[in-house]
Amino acid sequence: EIELYYLPLERARDPQGNEITISIGGPDGEIRAFVWKIRVGRTPLFLLDTNLPENAPEAREITARLYAGESKIRLAQEVLLGIGGMRALEAMGLEPTVVHMNEGHASFSALERINILRKKRGLTFDEAREVVQASTVFTTHTPVPAGNDTFDNNLVREYFAAYAQELGVHIKVLLGYGRVFPRDENEPFGVTPLALRLSAHANGVSRLHGSVSRAMWKDVFPYNPVEDVPIDYVTNGIHVPTWISREVSQIFTRYLGPEWAEDPDNDRVWEQVNNIPTTELWRAHERCREQLVGFTRFRLSRQLGQRGASRPDIQAALEVLNPDALTIGFARRFATYKRATLLFRDPDRLDRIINNSERPIQFVIAGKAHPQDNAGKDFIKTIIHMARQERFRRRFVFLEDYNVHLAHLLVSGCDVWLNTPRRPLEACGTSGMKALANGSLNLSILDGWWDEGYHRDFGWAIGKGEEWEDLEFQDTVESQDLYNLLEKQVAPLFYDRGNDGIPRGWVEKMRAGLRKLVPIFNAHRMVQDYTNRYYQPCSRRYAELCRDNMAGAREMARWRSRIMTGWGDVAVLETASSDGQERLVGDRITISAKVRLGGLSPEDVTVEAYFGILDPDGDFKERETAVLEPMGQMGDAHQFSGSIGCRKTGRFGYTVRVTPSHKRLENPFVMGLVKWA
Repeated sequence: EIELYYLPLERARDPQGNEITISIGGPDGEIRAFVWKIRVGRTPLFLLDTNLPENAPEAREITARLYAGESKIRLAQEVLLGIGGMRALEAMGLEPTVVHMNEGHASFSALERINILRKKRGLTFDEAREVVQASTVFTTHTPVPAGNDTFDNNLVREYFAAYAQELGVHIKVLLGYGRVFPRDENEPFGVTPLALRLSAHANGVSRLHGSVSRAMWKDVFPYNPVEDVPIDYVTNGIHVPTWISREVSQIFTRYLGPEWAEDPDNDRVWEQVNNIPTTELWRAHERCREQLVGFTRFRLSRQLGQRGASRPDIQAALEVLNPDALTIGFARRFATYKRATLLFRDPDRLDRIINNSERPIQFVIAGKAHPQDNAGKDFIKTIIHMARQERFRRRFVFLEDYNVHLAHLLVSGCDVWLNTPRRPLEACGTSGMKALANGSLNLSILDGWWDEGYHRDFGWAIGKGEEWEDLEFQDTVESQDLYNLLEKQVAPLFYDRGNDGIPRGWVEKMRAGLRKLVPIFNAHRMVQDYTNRYYQPCSRRYAELCRDNMAGAREMARWRSRIMTGWGDVAVLETASSDGQERLVGDRITISAKVRLGGLSPEDVTVEAYFGILDPDGDFKERETAVLEPMGQMGDAHQFSGSIGCRKTGRFGYTVRVTPSHKRLENPFVMGLVKWA
């Protein structure tokens, strides 16, 4: 149980100093919630709590645990987070200009922002939606459809039938916002389609994940090629000062300067890693490994003691691992796609590799499975069973009760960080970044962040980024690749020592990773990306739409309605260029197009040449766009013209597309309207 009175919490208060309690409508009546405030550094974090005496027993359970298994409780949690969260901010007198929805769990916040604007500013649903959509950012984290919450339509009706009336829309329209195919009434309601439709910007959390997400959700934007689905990516990053050890931090302060932690994405700062003496960097890392081994022995002996193990077994636990041996860490949530047991695919070969008398290898493994993930729990059982075998007993340790303190020791004390997900199911994965910042090397499948961060100068890649249909065969191939790397590359490099006992080739890899990767894969860079690419443009757009007592929003809604009504008449009638002729690299090709706009004007649309290198099937391998400018009207068509550059050799193609005006929309693709030549 959590004892509230011993936590650094206080009740959140409104501008008049009154404690805040919010309420949301539920199928069985009103649900009330306290609002708690906790300071995380300089940032206030607000928490919602339904464990109030006036709530029904089932309502008090809504905030009892994360990721409830029952669909009804899960929907209640997301309604509370989205609608209740916005009501809590309003009660505190806070009116955000930008809202960032982290995963679909918070998607109902967009509906409540529309609701608040309707009540406070007298807007219609369409007018309020313009403001909300233009100022909302959505980040998806889950690269499989099953990981995106969906709910039965009847359950959603129970919560939203009356709420839809408040919003000024029919419940069928509201349900359509949450479906990939809005008119399919048999499709369940999904929070991710809702978030995509009500956000100006959407992103995955790594380059590969952005690509996977575009393919997953292409049917929400059916008229765009998958490459143009409006889901970008911002790769996650870690807060470097939090995760590095004291030993490494002291070295950074000495050689990178005392202000290194305030500028962790500055390449010039990390270039100074070259100034760190090899001996000093290696000795600092060795001290971290010694601390990990010492803690592991203590924790393992305690685990055995709590189970009533014999004194000889407890004494043996105090002697596991070798503080001088190559130490590999594996610690994460034990979801099945992370394949924690891949290492044990061929136990006999693994035995020969790790028990090599000249080049021993040892592993420290930790992590937890979701309470309802029985397959993940079975992985943990398998690892513990294998670790108890005599041939592995001194080489493998599984540590229970995985927490932040243990994670800190692991990422700083391991020589190698192992990651074996089934590509492309690891959206990003940040544990390897934490190890990297401590000078550890990564040995990983090319998935998540490692797909864009890998270079042989920094670590090792298992496989070459293949994606398999035969999963059993994939596990066999990739486990053998893992064994080959351990046996032929990782261990030999670690034990290749000079007369001073230092593996200079290994330390150069450590240094290269610190110098080249840490300035990229850190939270400072990540927040700058979100700020520059999303938050600032959205905030400016919010101000534009709210100008003159919401005149901008009303004007924008009228314009969108005119575009939606008249789009059926838009067509590209004719295109012209010097087709089929050979051109030199550096030449420019003039493109012209006749476009019928019906009742729309050239200012209502953006006409572009869409061009690039073609593959053998005639599809675009790469594509660029160039705006075609209006040149006048000819009969019932408008003439547009521009030029495109030939910058690469190969087979080159182009087409012309028309979209709603890029100048009028924060993201023109979220309307889902496009016409092609």
